[in-house]
Amino acid sequence: VQLQASGGGLVQAGDSLILSCEVSGRTFSGYVMGWFRQAPGKDRDFVAGISWSSGTTRSADSVKGRFTISRDAAKNTMNLQMNNLKPEDAAVYYCAARLGTFVTMAKYYNYWGQGTLVTVSS
Repeated sequence: VQLQASGGGLVQAGDSLILSCEVSGRTFSGYVMGWFRQAPGKDRDFVAGISWSSGTTRSADSVKGRFTISRDAAKNTMNLQMNNLKPEDAAVYYCAARLGTFVTMAKYYNYWGQGTLVTVSS
């Protein structure tokens, strides 16, 4: 299983950004895919997740109403639409995958992309 994250960059507070994650290596039926973020000196935190099969989504309270996760099974991609970005959203964002039920703890995800940096200036 391979995951390739892209789309990070430098934006101003209030701007929008779309992160993408290309997934490959197998069929992903039964997998949960997620976006996590890690700021310097902090833990890797759950941002949003989606069931690859059903499309059911969950988001962290800190991003609800601003971030939207989606997937395109035909294109094997997962996106994170980020609106109204805040300086506290700045972090390295990782996409991840796990086989099984939905969880928010990073340690339960088996496959990770390389991360893409999001910087938000105030």
